[in-house]
Amino acid sequence: MTPPAVDAPTLARAVRRERRRRTAGGLLLVAPLLVFLGLTLLLPIGTLLARAVHDPQVATALPATAQALDAWDRVAPLPDAARVALQRDLLAATDDARIGGVARRLNGDVPGARSLVMGTWRALHHDPAAAGFDPTAPRAAALEAFDARWADPAVWIAIARNAAAFNPDDLLAAVDLRRDAQGGIARVPADESAFGRILARTLGVSAAVTALCLLLGYPLAWWISTLPPQRAALAMIAVLLPFWTSVLVRAAAWVVLLQREGLVNQALIAAGVIAEPLALIFNRTGVVISMTHVLLPFMVLPLLAAMRAVPPTLMRAAVSLGSPPLQAFVRVWMPQTRAGVAAGVLLVFILALGYYVTPALLGGADDQMLSYYVARYANVEIDWGMACALAVVLLAATLVLYTLYRRVARDTVLGA
Repeated sequence: MTPPAVDAPTLARAVRRERRRRTAGGLLLVAPLLVFLGLTLLLPIGTLLARAVHDPQVATALPATAQALDAWDRVAPLPDAARVALQRDLLAATDDARIGGVARRLNGDVPGARSLVMGTWRALHHDPAAAGFDPTAPRAAALEAFDARWADPAVWIAIARNAAAFNPDDLLAAVDLRRDAQGGIARVPADESAFGRILARTLGVSAAVTALCLLLGYPLAWWISTLPPQRAALAMIAVLLPFWTSVLVRAAAWVVLLQREGLVNQALIAAGVIAEPLALIFNRTGVVISMTHVLLPFMVLPLLAAMRAVPPTLMRAAVSLGSPPLQAFVRVWMPQTRAGVAAGVLLVFILALGYYVTPALLGGADDQMLSYYVARYANVEIDWGMACALAVVLLAATLVLYTLYRRVARDTVLGA
């Protein structure tokens, strides 16, 4: 019996309909995960990026002053309308926390601006007549009569520069740049620059920790891969043991081990290796040792996964063909584990970039990494704009290095 003929357009529509149905079903299955990632990853990152350049506190607290300064070229004499507008804005501001935020923001550009703004605001609200202010009809000269610092153009330039809701000052400061009076971008003086050195220190410590983890983790992973299953399981428990202990507890343990009277120095002195205790804590040495201990499992696990995928017969075949064992290991075994090395290096380096607790507890003043200053600006200085700007710089550095790493790894694989 001959089957009924099916025309091609009908069959094509049926195939497309079935593909759309399967695609819709797949999207429904992953929709909860996409929503979760959007709320926990993409939204925080987007907020971080926006907060680094969005700082409306001056524009919100001093709207009339911002409008009066909008047409000022910062070269001509300051218009009297700006002085009058500032008095009205300060008088209308009843929230001392909001004015305090404005004062702190301006103080970052002009030292002493905080006391100037807060003192003027208190005078306007507590006893304006005694301070020389007339709330009903503000006079332009009243500000300079109350405090001569209001005659300094730098104060008004700082207000004008921060009056825009969106400005790049925090991002520029995070890379040791700033805007001049005319709005041009210039480098900060050498004695004021700090964040460039902090970023270089962060990258240097992360690279050192990654190199040590690879140096220690590769032979350890190879040794575990050669063990029988039961002994390999015990070795893996020892490797994973740090995962079961808090980072804070591990850092405290290293304080006990590395201090001047700690176990390490006592053992070295008892063995006659040293005559006096070594400085192993509150410096770069303690930071690198502790971070290497914490991050070593993240190197071992990818390496071990790659090594277990290598057929054990390769080494025996290379040796049977006349290759020395060491040469066979370097030229046959190691190239097969390149993917594990790449994954481990990338994972450890990215995790090391954001470390905060370990350097804070075991490092000195010159050993703190960029994440420490992110936390400081967020929790101590209460400057969320600067904290977000530093976080954006750290994120950008991570993405750039990741892109370069992927390109180098791809070229290496293709060249091989």
